[in-house]
Amino acid sequence: MSYIAIDLGGSHAACALVDGSTIIAKQNFEISDNKSLRGLLPRVEDSVRDLLHQSNDHCNGIAFSFCGIVDAVQGRIIQTNGRYYDAPLMDLREWATSRFALPLRIENDARTALLGEWVAGAARGFDDVVMIVLGSGVGGAAMIGGRLLRGKHGQAGCLLGHFSCELAGRLCSCGNVGCVEAEASSSVIDGICRQHPQYEGSALVDLQHVRFKDVFAYADAGDECARSIRERSLRVWAAAAVSWIHAYDPEVVVFGGGVMSAAEDILPAITEYVDRHAWTPWGKVTLRNAALGNEASLFAGPALFNGHP
Repeated sequence: MSYIAIDLGGSHAACALVDGSTIIAKQNFEISDNKSLRGLLPRVEDSVRDLLHQSNDHCNGIAFSFCGIVDAVQGRIIQTNGRYYDAPLMDLREWATSRFALPLRIENDARTALLGEWVAGAARGFDDVVMIVLGSGVGGAAMIGGRLLRGKHGQAGCLLGHFSCELAGRLCSCGNVGCVEAEASSSVIDGICRQHPQYEGSALVDLQHVRFKDVFAYADAGDECARSIRERSLRVWAAAAVSWIHAYDPEVVVFGGGVMSAAEDILPAITEYVDRHAWTPWGKVTLRNAALGNEASLFAGPALFNGHP
């Protein structure tokens, strides 16, 4: 089937024309102000119209991936945690019908990433999967027996970044303390570096804004501050992975998101920790890097439109 895929994050958006498992055309743009979804939609509409023109208006619908808690059955955004404050007030199905005469399916972006990897990526062939997205936040999704885990309120399985990993840790934007997202995500890494006792003597102090790729590069170069922060981040993700495995009993855990550009350092460390600490008497959980990268959510359309449970 041919469809328009919209993947809306906190700092980026992608719109694509997808035919089956092939991306025909794609447009990316950065988001400088994620306060209002209504204010952003005209820009999205321009991309969709351009893509529809390229499809010769042959399109089955719009698959919308959103960075918040979503009620996929009702097609509504429930909660955004400070971003796109007006999104829960909007009827995106009506928007798609009135603007483009197309049906719309909407789902949490981590769940669509899982569906994409399940259909065409690293989770293909598995029906018990946990997907972890390490980026500006920490997202997640779970599939059990080939069915997405959603829950009555749309929260089941998609709040993996808000599992507590540090009881005396940092205050998270969700209101909890010591969340994985508050302790080791791209949005907080600069602040974590600046609060580190070795920061002033580190080469990181010369950077205007520290990113994870800087931490890993400086750690490889022998910077003690960067090395300490890298090791702590790896422990946070690894300990969290064990909790997610105990909670959802997956055969495979797929890691995606921008942080996984350092997968060659991250996956071996997490795998070693999981093999030692996860209680899985049946065998070892497989840990994989996402095969589809930041395009995974764009491949979820067929599953969403075919009524994936």
